[in-house]
Amino acid sequence: MSATLERAAKPVASGTDRRVYAVAGSYFVASFAALGLPPYLTEILPELGDPTARWAGVLYVVPTVFGGLGAPLWGRLADRFGRKRLLLRAQLGLAIAFVVAGTADSIPMFTAALVLQGVLGGTFAASNGYLGGTLHGSALARALTVLQGSARAALVCAPIAVGLLSPWLTPHRQYLVLAVLPLAAALILAWLPEPDSARETGSATGARPLEDSARAALRRLFAVEFVFVFTTVISFPYLIALVGDRLPGLSPLAAGGLFALPHLVYLVISLPVQHRCRAAGRPIVLGFGCLAVGLAAHAVADSLIELVAARLLLGIGLTLGLVGRNILAADCARDRAPGGLFGSLEFFAKAGAVAAGLAATAANAAFGPAAPALVGGVTALLVVLSVSVRRSPLTRGE
Repeated sequence: MSATLERAAKPVASGTDRRVYAVAGSYFVASFAALGLPPYLTEILPELGDPTARWAGVLYVVPTVFGGLGAPLWGRLADRFGRKRLLLRAQLGLAIAFVVAGTADSIPMFTAALVLQGVLGGTFAASNGYLGGTLHGSALARALTVLQGSARAALVCAPIAVGLLSPWLTPHRQYLVLAVLPLAAALILAWLPEPDSARETGSATGARPLEDSARAALRRLFAVEFVFVFTTVISFPYLIALVGDRLPGLSPLAAGGLFALPHLVYLVISLPVQHRCRAAGRPIVLGFGCLAVGLAAHAVADSLIELVAARLLLGIGLTLGLVGRNILAADCARDRAPGGLFGSLEFFAKAGAVAAGLAATAANAAFGPAAPALVGGVTALLVVLSVSVRRSPLTRGE
């Protein structure tokens, strides 16, 4: 992961801002427990008095819900009191939540720990806010792409690492060990400077009047974030069940590889794609188009080659969409307090993820494990058709 991120981050830093390395690396380190342990809730909950793990689905989204609710507030506080301070607060908050989770001996206490993780965490939004206070324009867009690469790398590596440790330490107790990682990230970040005062915008609270065009751009950004997250995340929860249904003899390792494939595509091609994109509209629309075809292909694929092709296409759509979203976010961050902006953006991302989880559960219950991907594909297709019919401002001027 580190080699990939180093290659990716070189165009961002260009010899002047190595802070991107530290922020992206610290997010990767701190994300291990947050991203690696939730898939093992079905093993954790029986130790806490829930033998059938019937609360796993609910608890899976608890940090997401409370993280989304708290993100706008933390973002505004970052603009007022300092983005570095609030980034450190997020890392320390994760460490506290992981210690409580690792020592929990009942479902209520473990639930409280997950609530704390959501409320006190928010490292991704805090990292975005710090970068938004440090960089601007195309440099910020590229930095956001690197940070997304850090998130994708953690999503790939963390569940594997937890699985490898499981024979020696249960996933429940791994929370205690992995609490060291956000502490280590905080130590790294402690050496970073506060963003330059020249990048401070708006009033102390980050509030400033917006022109109609700026309001419209923010609405587009938040809408894109919600729908994009919904479209991609809805295929995650039941992918392994779908693979098991279509390819019953496939090994768990191969199934995990299929799950990770779109994120690996992002790690390989995101910076080259970013380098070639100058505006947000075209990559966003092309991304939704690839998502529509790739997700629909999940519903009909019945061989390993077809599933690999569907996952690769999904990865291309994921990359194009995220690159376009990052360009749009960087444009919106001009003359805006970045803490409030990225805190609000995180709220819409979390809302999209929660909606996707609920929709996936309902679709799977009604029609089987192929249905969530099909719902995501139809949603992406509706976005493309809407842009084509209405000639959306996303593509105007390109």
